[in-house]
Amino acid sequence: MSESDRHDRIASEADARTADGVAALDAVLEHRARLAVCVLLSRHDEISFARFKQLLELTDGNLGAQLRKLEESGYVTLRRTFEARKPVTWYALTDAGKRALKTHLSALQALVAAAEI
Repeated sequence: MSESDRHDRIASEADARTADGVAALDAVLEHRARLAVCVLLSRHDEISFARFKQLLELTDGNLGAQLRKLEESGYVTLRRTFEARKPVTWYALTDAGKRALKTHLSALQALVAAAEI
């Protein structure tokens, strides 16, 4: 095998690993707000809507839409309570959400490692 062929084979294998890494990315978690929500929830049992709004500096509508998408995907659950007669919505990461986040972050790490910058 010539040096050129060997180089092409190595490059082709690296490109295939990159393609595999891209394919392993979770489309739901590609949005920065949804990724941030899941990363925050991975460190806490629950976080309230108000706290997310404060941390992520999102509007009610945008945050609500992102949380709804995560809930529809089975990545988060919500629980409603009342504190001082005011409704509070709490969010928690599900087991499916934890697995999806772990897979997504592993794929991102592999892509970063594969980059030649």
